[in-house]
Amino acid sequence: MVMTCKCKAARNLHAFVVICYVMCYGISALALDNPDAPDYVGEFLDRAQVHELDIQRTAHTTQGCVSAYEAYQNFLDADIDKAYKLLMGRLDRDAQGALRDSQQKWLKHRDAESEFITLNWTMENFGSSSVISRGGYRTTISKNRVTQLLYYLQNYPNP
Repeated sequence: MVMTCKCKAARNLHAFVVICYVMCYGISALALDNPDAPDYVGEFLDRAQVHELDIQRTAHTTQGCVSAYEAYQNFLDADIDKAYKLLMGRLDRDAQGALRDSQQKWLKHRDAESEFITLNWTMENFGSSSVISRGGYRTTISKNRVTQLLYYLQNYPNP
């Protein structure tokens, strides 16, 4: 009886793990990219990694962290603009309007998140690590937007 329970539990655990794997990795196959399109996402991630490594290597001073994150944020902002413009150039008029609306709402979301981050991750609440947290959270929001826009772009043929 004990052996049967352990075997059943092991089978259930195995089934659960398989289902989780299929759900996590199988869903990503639902969006089909254009196989002839450049690897916009991979190229972006390679360029972003330079800034991420700079942040890791920067002097662990408040000003060093602020400067490194500021440079990374500037890079991300420029790439958001580039990805947005490229994508707008591939869309029809209706889709352009929807993307424009989406981008404006995303910018409001980004600004609201930034305000929350500024108010919450303070020196009083988190000490000197607050600088790293603020920079990391803000750049993650922007990096995710660039990546999302580039994934959308992957679906369209080159002009």
